[in-house]
Amino acid sequence: MQVRFGVLGPVVAWDGVGAPIDLKGPKHRAVLARLLVGRGRVVPVDRLVDDLWQEPSPGAVGSVRTFVAALRRALEPQRAPREPARLLVTEGPGYALRLAPDAVDAWRFEDEVAAASTAPPQEALERLDRALSWWRGPALAGIDDEPWARVERSRLEQLRLNAIEQRAEARLIVGRASDVVPDLDAHVAEHPWREEAWRLLALALYHAGRQGDALAVLRRARSLLLEQLGVDPGPRLRRLETDILRQADRVSDGLGPPGPQRVWAETAAAYDRTVASGSASRLESTVGLLRSLAVTGASGLETARKQRIAAIAAAEQLGDPDLTARVIGGYDVPAIWTRSDDPAQATRIVTAAERALTALRPGSSEATRARLLATIAVESRGTRAARGPEAAREAERIARRLGDPALLAFALNGVFMQTFHRAGLAPQRDQIGAELVALSAQQGLGTFEILGHLVQLQARSALADFATADQHATAADRLAERHDRPLVGVFTQWYRALRLAATEPSPQAAEAAYRDGAAQLANAGMPGVERGLLPLALLCLRVSHGEPVRFDEDTDWGPYMPWTRPLVLLGRDRPADATAALRHTPDPPRDLLFEALWCLTAQAAIALDERTAMKRARIELTPAANELAGAGSGMLTVGPVSRHLDDLDAALSRGR
Repeated sequence: MQVRFGVLGPVVAWDGVGAPIDLKGPKHRAVLARLLVGRGRVVPVDRLVDDLWQEPSPGAVGSVRTFVAALRRALEPQRAPREPARLLVTEGPGYALRLAPDAVDAWRFEDEVAAASTAPPQEALERLDRALSWWRGPALAGIDDEPWARVERSRLEQLRLNAIEQRAEARLIVGRASDVVPDLDAHVAEHPWREEAWRLLALALYHAGRQGDALAVLRRARSLLLEQLGVDPGPRLRRLETDILRQADRVSDGLGPPGPQRVWAETAAAYDRTVASGSASRLESTVGLLRSLAVTGASGLETARKQRIAAIAAAEQLGDPDLTARVIGGYDVPAIWTRSDDPAQATRIVTAAERALTALRPGSSEATRARLLATIAVESRGTRAARGPEAAREAERIARRLGDPALLAFALNGVFMQTFHRAGLAPQRDQIGAELVALSAQQGLGTFEILGHLVQLQARSALADFATADQHATAADRLAERHDRPLVGVFTQWYRALRLAATEPSPQAAEAAYRDGAAQLANAGMPGVERGLLPLALLCLRVSHGEPVRFDEDTDWGPYMPWTRPLVLLGRDRPADATAALRHTPDPPRDLLFEALWCLTAQAAIALDERTAMKRARIELTPAANELAGAGSGMLTVGPVSRHLDDLDAALSRGR
């Protein structure tokens, strides 16, 4: 029977029938909590010791093993003496918990809140009520305030506060404004710096017929923010105050008739009543909704990604090749990062698109064909698939011939994604970005205009033209606010950290900025961007500034492990292991980080006097001699490529 765990309050465990399990003393609970925070990853014994004791005694490792043994007996009391543990397992240098996705209350809480963000209002309200009911007190209560516990406690508390505000908004949408006011009043009193809480309280008062109180709340928020923090209220609070003064019908994201939420609810209900559930038009409408959902934020992006495959499968089952092609090609969501968030899914989409191309009937729409080709070009990014570049070129030719601006913007996105076949192509990508900006601004394609600015931001960063890159970052942020595209800020924040890394003589400010950027990226729903990016950025920062390369044993390098491992091993004074790792290092993927990973390989090769790797790195990097290595990502840099080429030349000349 499944054991369940609770961290939304004191750390507890329940057996399969819901009875509490005796977890022994505080240190047993602390060990369990630290493993739960690891979310299934191995936590080395040394890390457990460091995390549980400020000044570990000589017997701390033995104590950890004793605590683990006791926990195993408590969690699996029926396990035979020599039978391997199934829940708390030993793996490599440490321990991990092997649990079902719903085994921990915090994990269920996060899933429920994410599902609520895309659910209809009444269902969202039920989900949020249920999720918040699982909190039994402060997260990880009873666990010492060590850094790892403090970080996780803070993260969960922020999620709880967000959920409280989501629930308040759902109550407003379903017409329960008066019920919301007391809870929100207490909420802002306890958390006075949360602008969203003030906004919702003012909205609730307004919709409860208390316009004067709503204005008083907004003025109280303004005064508090100015006097205590020295900042003006954000645009949503300012807009709400203006709307209430004008007695606008919609009242900034209005929640009562005839505001957009009511219009949405009534339109959706009418659609459900009139459009057959299995119809082709419903599938095509679903793709349009997923396209919009994908740019609304983390949970929307994750949901759209999951449902996209289901929509394609449903279309293929109907046996209409043209419908399937429209469903696949209709998801023209701009992409800026060259590593897919879900490579397996991307492969399935490419395969489905190729099947649809083959099955298209004679006389099928050329635009539909071009959208399939552009989809293949975008989804095969970061791979060595030969079909990608060819598909990009053909989609662009068709779009230009048809004179379809939206189709051309999507095709240019595919062309951009296939412009990484060698180093030094930032000028070419800059031209693509410039055309996207001009085309999209003229045609009102706001999301693709943002894409164009981000492409140019990357390209101008690679060329060390930060004055122009700054202009593109500002333009992207401005458009993101106008079109409500919150994920754009992730990229512009990382760009500003990169700018510090490239222009400041000391690495400290850039490191702090990178860590802030990683915190924002952590819940953005973009694993293809997130995983391994922070340690890679810090490694590049230290290499470019000549700082020591030291990282924890359990650092998650994600997909960048092969290119970082030789330098990390050198930093641990293990040259033989570093040499072996370097000799097994593959060529980097041809993507936004191509030059950066080659430069890391070059530095390891120089340190180890591996001439074959040095020569190969020099050949690959030479076309980018005028660029900043890695800055084309808009995220990080290892400094000028020319400096690495000079280092390679000097090292190679010593052996002549």
